[in-house]
Amino acid sequence: MGFGKNEDMKALVFEQFQGPLTIQKVPDPTPAPDGVVIEVKATGLCRSDWHGWMGHDDDITLPHVPGHEFAGVIRAIGRDVRKWKVGDRITVPFVCACGACPECQSGNQQVCDRQFQPGFTHWGSFAEYVAIDRADVNVVALPDEMDFVTAASLGCRFATSFRAVVAQGRVSGGQWVAVHGCGGVGLSAIMIATALGANVIAIDIAEDKLELAKSVGAVATVHAGATADVVAVVTELSRGGVHVSIDALGSPETCFNSILNLRKRGKHIQVGLMLGEHKHPRIPMNKVIANELEIYGSHGMQAYNYGLLLDMIKTGALSPKKLIGARISLEDAVLALPDMDTFQNLGVTMIERF
Repeated sequence: MGFGKNEDMKALVFEQFQGPLTIQKVPDPTPAPDGVVIEVKATGLCRSDWHGWMGHDDDITLPHVPGHEFAGVIRAIGRDVRKWKVGDRITVPFVCACGACPECQSGNQQVCDRQFQPGFTHWGSFAEYVAIDRADVNVVALPDEMDFVTAASLGCRFATSFRAVVAQGRVSGGQWVAVHGCGGVGLSAIMIATALGANVIAIDIAEDKLELAKSVGAVATVHAGATADVVAVVTELSRGGVHVSIDALGSPETCFNSILNLRKRGKHIQVGLMLGEHKHPRIPMNKVIANELEIYGSHGMQAYNYGLLLDMIKTGALSPKKLIGARISLEDAVLALPDMDTFQNLGVTMIERF
């Protein structure tokens, strides 16, 4: 492995949607004038990567290198970068911002008008190196005590859940929260809502995931595959419906149930992606109107907001390391990525060997 002009790096590549994934040698990236090149030390395997491979994301141009939640070390910087230097340990939000549009100027970089996303709009982190533009806006420094695998696990699922629970849901102590789907996003949301003092009900179709949900704070669980009426059970457990409900999976059924199990004036947060044939799900709009329900999306978190999240991890209020499941190699991801839609993985799968 080397870095520099005319060097080649190892990367996982697909050349057609739903086609073979192969490990190839491809040219090293070079930094833009305002960008950096990062040596990837760890990167997460996420269902969003599966959506990209399936062809559900219009931003992807083939051939393509996926991967969007990662941590590593800066190995090259552009001439206009001011805040960073070679050797800095960093991570990056999966939604990167331009820093200049009206949304960025209002502090909402997560919905930047000219956003770019590693692993989607350009080659991502299933490789030895990845390039990130606008580094002074998008790069986040890592605490010295945080290992790269834990840091990489924050990039998409944990940070998105953090903003969904804290900023969008405004969850507070004593509230009831339902989390539909106990994969990486759902388990993160359960841990975060519990840390804020909420009573969390976890819903999933897998018993082992529900057990893991209890271990990170859920006070009750509902096995959706063995329950005739999930909404009725959640409503009974929460004594009339939950204050905040999160669809952490992204399916027509979980979205519908998440809205319907709210109490009056409750909040539904959609975190799980709804793409392809699922992008226009049915919504119980009669209940939305009659009960004055609120429906929110949650799409990543701004780089400047990572401070609170990192502080809660440092003090032990949050322990994302507990959510890490399998640790695999880049070669292992050739088989693991197409399998992401079977939901067999327990916890967050991380690639740590390149």
